[in-house]
Amino acid sequence: MAKLINHEDAEMKKPWIFSVILMAVIFNTGCTPEVGSEAWCKMMTEKPKGGWTANEAADYGKHCLFK
Repeated sequence: MAKLINHEDAEMKKPWIFSVILMAVIFNTGCTPEVGSEAWCKMMTEKPKGGWTANEAADYGKHCLFK
C-alpha cells in the first residue's frame, strides 16, 4: 500500500529548500570582484595569462589598460 505524504512534512521542507538555494546563490555571486574594478584588474594581473578567456582579455584591455 502506498504511503500518503503528510501535508505538514511537505510544508516544512519548503523553507529549508528555499534557504539552501538562497545560500548557494549568495556564495556564488560574492566570490569575484566586479569586472573593471581595481580589485578585478589586480586579480587578473596576478592570474597566469594562459588561463584568461577571450572575454577576460578584452575586458582587461578595456577596463585596466585603456581607462
